[in-house]
Amino acid sequence: VLFLQIVHILSMTSAKIISFLLHPEESLHSLQIRIEFETGINTGNQELLLETGICLDPRKPASQCVIDGVRGWDSYMVYLFDKSKTVYEGPFASRSLSDCVNYIVQDSKIQLPIPQLRKVWAEAVHYVIGLKEDYSRLFQGQRAAMLSLLRYNANLIKMKNNMVSASQQLKAKLEFFHQSIRLDLERYSDQMAYGISSEKMLKAWKEMQEKASQCAQAEDIGYLDEQIMALHTEIVELQKSPYARRQGEVMESWEQRAIDLYKQLKTRPPDHAYSDSTDMVKIIVQTVQSQDRVLKELFGHLSKLLGCKQKIIDLLPKIEVALNNIKEADNSVMQMQGKRQREIWHLLKIACTQSSSRSLVSSSLEGTASTPAGTWLQQSSSGTIPHPLSSMATPENRENFVHVIEENLNYLELFSSILQEARQEQNNSMMVS
Repeated sequence: VLFLQIVHILSMTSAKIISFLLHPEESLHSLQIRIEFETGINTGNQELLLETGICLDPRKPASQCVIDGVRGWDSYMVYLFDKSKTVYEGPFASRSLSDCVNYIVQDSKIQLPIPQLRKVWAEAVHYVIGLKEDYSRLFQGQRAAMLSLLRYNANLIKMKNNMVSASQQLKAKLEFFHQSIRLDLERYSDQMAYGISSEKMLKAWKEMQEKASQCAQAEDIGYLDEQIMALHTEIVELQKSPYARRQGEVMESWEQRAIDLYKQLKTRPPDHAYSDSTDMVKIIVQTVQSQDRVLKELFGHLSKLLGCKQKIIDLLPKIEVALNNIKEADNSVMQMQGKRQREIWHLLKIACTQSSSRSLVSSSLEGTASTPAGTWLQQSSSGTIPHPLSSMATPENRENFVHVIEENLNYLELFSSILQEARQEQNNSMMVS
């Protein structure tokens, strides 16, 4: 018996305690099936919380419900919530009266012998203490819900900070991208008249600019930020609410009155005297009424807590989607920036190639121009300049003239090949872009 593991589960939907004997190495899912049979709450809608607000791990065995502590295993509670509900209707019916206590409640003025009255009042005191303990357990369940809400809220704040940080980074990159492409388009327009031009590349850059403007929509997270801030304010108000603090003082005061009244009865001598139960019945009625009031406040506050928690659960996927959109937009901007920079460097390569080609052609033409000039100068230095036709008639002049023509043809062929290579390089670069 000492080694048996018993788990006590308080259903917050019905305010009833159900206890289960755990089998060795029983899984949590197996326990949830048994809970569903007892409470009617589907296993998918069950949320089992420890007093610390930690949800039970489905990967661990059911023995995680039983925690050895100073208070002992028999007083530890696991709190059951129905995730399909956000409004818990309370207060619930109070615990039932025993036959003896119900007898004096029905007729508080009935006279009973002192020894018998002691037994009845002892049960009445036990009933009042039970009402106070019922409230204390339910308050602990509310506290577990509050701690669970704060855990969800901490996760929400963490995701919100990541979202805001990613949004700010995207905004900065978009501003840099817009400034860069605006400057590139201006410089490109300035050099089109005397430099390199490509309508295809210009169209691609303008499409990048439009696409970057569309990416700016991903950084707009204002609507989510407003919802999160409003929800955060609501949670803070719930924490400050007086209903978030234990309201057991009233219940404890009635408990103490019942105990004091019973002690007064014990001091009376056990003779043949009789007495009624008017005072004790008043305490019972006042305790029941107080419990109804505090439980109504408790479950009203609990419903607000669960409503906030459901709002967080609904917000988390939206934040996840926003984060993914921001990451996709960020990657798109960086890819466009890299593509444009590669195109700029490719344009620079073409410009350098054309510049080298022009330099080579000009130097070749300069060499060609100097050769015939020297030849004619040498020919004219001997005396009078011969007539072209007469010079062609002599074999020596004919050979010199043919030699000059052949050299000019060679330079023209070289110039033609250089120009053809430059045009081919420019066509290839346009096709690539």
